[in-house]
Amino acid sequence: MLIAIVKTLFSIYTLMLLIKVLSSWFPQYRNSQFLRFISQFTDPYLNFFRKFIPPIGGTIDLSPLVAFIALQIVETFLLRIL
Repeated sequence: MLIAIVKTLFSIYTLMLLIKVLSSWFPQYRNSQFLRFISQFTDPYLNFFRKFIPPIGGTIDLSPLVAFIALQIVETFLLRIL
């Protein structure tokens, strides 16, 4: 039961990160209530990685890629413990 909950929570957060990343391609929707809600939960996590990984050429942000990988590693670690 606990494993299913952990998997679900990580899946939801991964989906939220994906929505956040894809939304950057559609700046006209940036101020929508839905995206502000998503940003509220994802920006602190992404900003952690942005401190250490500067954009390439000033425009290509690789921090979400590293954030996805880190999230997957943490999920795998937690599931092994459980």
